[in-house]
Amino acid sequence: MRTRQAHKEPIVVREQLDFQLDGDDIPKYWMAGNPLKSRVFDAVQATFPDGERYFINSVRAFRDRIEDPALRQDVKDFMRQEGQHGMVHTQYNQRLDRQGIVTDAFTRHTRRVEQVRRKRYSPEYNLAMTAALEHFTAMMADLFFAEKSMLADADERVRAMFAWHAIEEMEHKAVAFDVMQKVAGVGYFKRCAAMTHATFAFSLYTLISPWFMLRMDGYSPSEAMQLYIQNTPWLFGKVLGRLLPMIARYYRPGFHPEDVPTVHNYMEWVEAYQAQGPLAAGEAMYAAAR
Repeated sequence: MRTRQAHKEPIVVREQLDFQLDGDDIPKYWMAGNPLKSRVFDAVQATFPDGERYFINSVRAFRDRIEDPALRQDVKDFMRQEGQHGMVHTQYNQRLDRQGIVTDAFTRHTRRVEQVRRKRYSPEYNLAMTAALEHFTAMMADLFFAEKSMLADADERVRAMFAWHAIEEMEHKAVAFDVMQKVAGVGYFKRCAAMTHATFAFSLYTLISPWFMLRMDGYSPSEAMQLYIQNTPWLFGKVLGRLLPMIARYYRPGFHPEDVPTVHNYMEWVEAYQAQGPLAAGEAMYAAAR
């Protein structure tokens, strides 16, 4: 029998975070001056405030059935972390609103999708969707922060916000999964069906939603299409191409999120955060990237 090496970090609730997102000197295209790359991140994060509520509600539906005190505490800390994520990304959406991006169009879409899921699917399937999407967000740390090239020349304040979010997603990466398996009793096939559903929905949104943000920025259809063409190696190679093998792990029978090693520069972030706060932590994590 294979012995599992658990990669588990403590779930730490961090509050009253200030990433100085109100700064007028943050570039509109904060990701190396690249409109499409910036809007890919902006569009995905626009879903986070409502998405985090969906995650919290999906796990909360099973909270009263949890008997393990350690898992109950993990769920409590998970919900508090997700609540903080919603607050910070709401502030970031307000920044986008000031640029002329109608973030309400994206948040309304997210809410509609979640309402349909809650009405159409069982609590167990919604929890399985949450566990699958939590795997996506936990992969952010490895995908974007393990190597310097992924976020080179990004504005340090926005990069620090995403670094903090990625760190905390790795800390609570197993919570929804454990509730799904140990409490809700979701089996392998439903888990895989939910991941397939989540992968299709997430990929489609990631490809389409930046188009609408670019149009709000004033780009014509032909100009927006040219940006997609120019950034095809990054979008389909460096991002989706690296993401697919990470997703494939989830389909392995016996998979558990703690099988996935914590990103190598995790402790650099933690130590810098404890000493100097979230902005310094983001810079320390980036400096320690390969």
